[in-house]
Parts: sequence; C-alpha cells; structure tokens
Amino acid sequence: MITLYWPWLLLLLPLPLLVRRLMPAAPQQQDAALRVPFLEDFEGGAKTLNSTSRQSILIWLAAVAWVMLVLAAARPQWLGEPLDLPMSGRDLMLAVDLSRSMEEEDFRLDNQWVDRLTATKKVAGEFIERREGDRIGLILFGEQAYLQTPLTFDRKTVKTLLYESAIGLAGRSTAIGDAIGLGVKRLQNRPAENRVLILLTDGANTAGEIEPIRAAELAARKEVKVYTIGIGADEIIVRSFFGSRRVNPSRDLDEKTLKAIADKTGGRYFRARDINELKGIYRLLDELEPIEQERQLFRPVRALYPWPLGVALILASVIIGVRTGWRYNNG
Repeated sequence: MITLYWPWLLLLLPLPLLVRRLMPAAPQQQDAALRVPFLEDFEGGAKTLNSTSRQSILIWLAAVAWVMLVLAAARPQWLGEPLDLPMSGRDLMLAVDLSRSMEEEDFRLDNQWVDRLTATKKVAGEFIERREGDRIGLILFGEQAYLQTPLTFDRKTVKTLLYESAIGLAGRSTAIGDAIGLGVKRLQNRPAENRVLILLTDGANTAGEIEPIRAAELAARKEVKVYTIGIGADEIIVRSFFGSRRVNPSRDLDEKTLKAIADKTGGRYFRARDINELKGIYRLLDELEPIEQERQLFRPVRALYPWPLGVALILASVIIGVRTGWRYNNG
C-alpha cells in the first residue's frame, strides 16, 4: 500500500496559481504607432506563433515538475504486509560443562550409548528451538568459563555453536562458580524479572576464582534465577577381564552445592540420570519459564520519494536547457 508521510504538503499544489493571480503582471512593451509592413514582418509573425506554442509546452512541463516536487516533499512510501514479531522478556543463558568427565558414555540415545555432552546437545538443542522469541546466550565452561554466544534472538546460531562444542575445549577441570559469575555479568543489565541462568554439569567445582556459593549469592543480589542440572547415571555395569561390576559414574557430582545454588537464587535443582529425565527437565523448564505470547506488529517501509523527485529534476533541467537555447538563438 502506498501512503504519504506528510499528506498536508499537497496543499501547496495551487501555490503557483495563487502567485500568478496575486502578483502584478509584467509591463507590456509598446510598439511604434506607425509601422510599415515588410515581408520580414510576416515571417516574424509565424515565429511568434511557434514561440507561443513552445512557451505553452514549457508551462505544462513546469506544472508537472511542480506537482512531482510537491509529491516528493510529501514523502510517499510503500507499506508492506504487517509482520508479527514475537516479543518476550525472557533472557536465558545456558551454561554447559565441557570438562573431561562429560565424555562418560552412560546415556542411551537412539539405541546407542553416547557421552553426556552428546545427549546434552540433543536435548538442549531442541529446547533452544522451542524458545522462539527469547534471547538466548551460551556459556561453555571447564577449567575456565567462556562466553560463546551473547544474548541473541538468533536461536539457529546458538544451537550451531552448541553442537560445535567439544569436550576438553575449555580445559579438564570444572569452574562452576566462574560460569555462574559470567552468567550474572551478562544478565545483570537485562530486565530484573526475567534473568534466568540454566547450568548443566556432571561434577563438582574443581577450578576457577569464585566459589559456587559465593557466585550464587552474587546472582541472588542481582536477581538472577539459577536452575541447576546434575547430569549422569547413578549406576552402570562395567565389564572387564575379571568379570562385571557395578559402578557409580556420578560419584563426583556435588548435588549438595547445586541444590544450594538453586535455593539461594530462587531456582530449582534437577537430576538427569538418563535421556528421558533430561528431556523432562527441559520440558519442565518450558513450564517454569513460559514463552511470552505478546506480539508486536511490524510493517516494512520503503521510501518512494526519489522517483517523483528525480522526475522533477529532469523536467527542470529540460526547461532550463530549452530556455537557455532560445536566448542563445535570439541573442
């Protein structure tokens, strides 16, 4: 649809007629009282008639140029179809553990044993896809915590960078406190009621500069809600030359600290022992932190004023050129 941003400027269209009517007429040149007709006078009459016709054409060109100029000043624009923009106040930071213990293959995915990080990528990736309209960021941590993706609406990029992460990329140890501290730093300037950090780990804090409980206190002061997820099976069967035995692959998981972090910040602690529990946790997070349904309409706008302005400039150039040529020929 074509609209005018300043339609009231169209009131200027009759301005040249008003000026012509209100301004005094130019004085007429008086011819001699007595003239002797010669052949040249008849030729001059034909030239005057032709000049009058050309003058009339120039007046019409000037009128069209004025209309185009006023139309350009009114700023015509093309409005596209309205688009729904999902608006959500949710700002979610995902903190994923990449320490060496995440390579433990105690999760079964599609009838195949996979490591913990592979299972996390699968489930967290689906969670990211569902969060349409949310700003999502990604923190990867091991011996140190790194901001892989700042808060963004580009869920595809966040998911891609999560899938490209690798065990040991951030070191062998686990810096839970640093990951929480980095998450708080990235969330503290966002709206207070929607700051959420989801931290997934399979171990205990063994590195970093900030103790997890101290980082949780900082998160509570900054009103950042932290959900913690402890990942890893409680029991697997290990077969060796001497037979089979049952072991607990999650013996290093510090559930006490993870629960304390969640309690201090108003979040919750979850335990994921297999792929189904992990999927259930992320579905529950969808319920605890629902996606806002508010929508904002956006209409793309394209300016059209260069077209009438260009026509006006071309016509003005033609008029100036013709009048200059007349004066040169008559001079």
